Amino acid sequence: MRVFHDLAELPEFTNAVLTIGSFDGVHSGHQKILEQVNQLARQIDGESIVITFHPHPRLIIYPNDKELRLLTTIEEKIQLFRQYGVDNVVVVPFTVEFSQLSADEYIQRFLVETFHPKYVVIGYDHRFGLNRQGDINYLKWHAKGHGFAVQEIPKQEVEDIAVSSTKIRRALEEGDVAQAARWLNHPFILTGTVIKGEQLGTKLGYPTANLDLKSIHKQIPADGVYAVIATHKDQQFQGMLYIGNRPTLPHLPQKSIEVNLFNFDLDIYGDKLRLDLIARLRGDLTFDNLEKLTRQLERDKAETLQILSQSAAPEQQINKAPQARVAIVLLNYNTQNLLADLLPAVLETQYENLEIIVIDNGSTDGSAGFLQARFPKIRCIELNKNHGFAGGYNLGLQDVEAEYLVLLNTDVRVEPDWLETLIPVLEKDPTIGAAMPKILDFNNPEYFEYAGAAGGWMDYLGYPFCRGRIFDTVEKDEGQYNQPQDIFWASGAAFVIRKTLFEKLSGFDASFFAHLEEIDLCWRIKRAGFKIVAIPQSRVYHIGGGTLNYESSQKTYLNFRNSLFTLIKNESRRKLIWLIPLRLALDGVAALQFLFQGKTQHIGAILRAHVQFYKNFGVYWKKRKVESDQIARISIGSEMNRSGIFAGSIVWQYFIRRRKQFKNLP
Repeated sequence: MRVFHDLAELPEFTNAVLTIGSFDGVHSGHQKILEQVNQLARQIDGESIVITFHPHPRLIIYPNDKELRLLTTIEEKIQLFRQYGVDNVVVVPFTVEFSQLSADEYIQRFLVETFHPKYVVIGYDHRFGLNRQGDINYLKWHAKGHGFAVQEIPKQEVEDIAVSSTKIRRALEEGDVAQAARWLNHPFILTGTVIKGEQLGTKLGYPTANLDLKSIHKQIPADGVYAVIATHKDQQFQGMLYIGNRPTLPHLPQKSIEVNLFNFDLDIYGDKLRLDLIARLRGDLTFDNLEKLTRQLERDKAETLQILSQSAAPEQQINKAPQARVAIVLLNYNTQNLLADLLPAVLETQYENLEIIVIDNGSTDGSAGFLQARFPKIRCIELNKNHGFAGGYNLGLQDVEAEYLVLLNTDVRVEPDWLETLIPVLEKDPTIGAAMPKILDFNNPEYFEYAGAAGGWMDYLGYPFCRGRIFDTVEKDEGQYNQPQDIFWASGAAFVIRKTLFEKLSGFDASFFAHLEEIDLCWRIKRAGFKIVAIPQSRVYHIGGGTLNYESSQKTYLNFRNSLFTLIKNESRRKLIWLIPLRLALDGVAALQFLFQGKTQHIGAILRAHVQFYKNFGVYWKKRKVESDQIARISIGSEMNRSGIFAGSIVWQYFIRRRKQFKNLP
């Protein structure tokens, strides 16, 4: 599921089926609407979209309203949307300016121009625009001219939703979380950050995690003790929750929300904790002394264990298998300014079992000291000099423990949920060796970015290109490549690989220094029979040229040289007999093109590349044998995985046939 918080960053949706509302609680009534939207999207091969608002519109329109109580925070709501199979969630920042849109502006500027919907699913009483001037009939009238249809939620269903919300709030006010869960169709959730308390629970033998819920508008159940299932970093634990003013301890007047987790002894201060409230054990009580309180806590724990043993649903098994361990690793060389700007977004990545590491490649701009001062929780592996992209990663990754390595350029901005669609793909299919997200242009996000776009391909002559970018022609992202696809190579700008596979193939070829090292590694992965996939539902934004500018003659040298090295290491012997002379001729044509463009330095770069190739031919022929033995030891098939190879010549298609977009290739 994709989550968007900024309307300016929305993609072009495919056959959008959308619904709009607060969806507070995402209860059983809402779930019927979500299922309807999802089914309709599947029928037209489209995408389901839920549009909701934050902050709640009532807080903006009536800022002095102190009575609003919400069943779910925006984060909890998003978790539930994901649970019920929504494709996209758009959290619209609700502002005074937005509330001033007329009904016509709401339809034209907000709905039509932003989402281009095929269907809008809304309630019979839906009102929109300044002073609520627009209604469903007005929307239906406009729909005819804009190519979408309105599907009305009947009056009875809308009224049932309103009644359900009222009943749920009343049940929570009475502490009846079990009844609330029946109307919600899921347990009531409390999510907060663990903060330091008075440490009294530890003295009593029942240490508690005190929660700061952040939102002052969150509905809190009645005071008392509850049986809960707590989720911390994707692991679940049984526990008992206390909500109240601690009447036994009148010197501590502040209301407390604290949970005792069973069989749990980790330091989790500052971590987020989610509590699913299963049942209420009792109300808040006053005890004469702490000894009586302790005896009551013993009884509470026994009752909690009994309740949870009877009520735990299959999807709420205790201590379920944790998420795969992932390390996001950034290789830095003198990019302190990029780290300052883009590393905070990496820290917002929504994946629990995650470590973020920076390998400093002998920087001279003070990057290592900056990291320690600005981001002290991020581990920095310092290398003695600049070993290049390939060598730097090879050395630094020796000290990284993880199941999956996510190699991320320092000039890449990520979205919070970018890993949530990538890692599960590899988890479900052990034949996938590596993966990549869709890579868009940081400065022009409507367009793909040069280094990878929507997935790397290779033509029959060994020239790489991408879905969304062939040579210098970069396409606009209009959703044309939104389907996951088996590809030939994944971009090193945002490269996900199994660590065991990386190690068994000896990682990148350090002699490449930089450029095309990921294509060489991917070719070896494919020779071992593994798949490489592009998952466009995950998106990142690449500035590009962080190592060398795209116009650099040194970049031209490395690209031409490393391309030839890659061929000699991976292509068949029979094919190399005619391919190397042909590539020499084609590279000569490229040199002529640079001559016509007045880029004489690039001509010299191509010449140097060929000199180095022939000079080191024997070295790479020996390396070919070593790597072929490695591949044979780990191969999962008798043949190379050839998906992502174009059977013809991309040079011919692009320059002679003038087919400059991937979708136009035969």
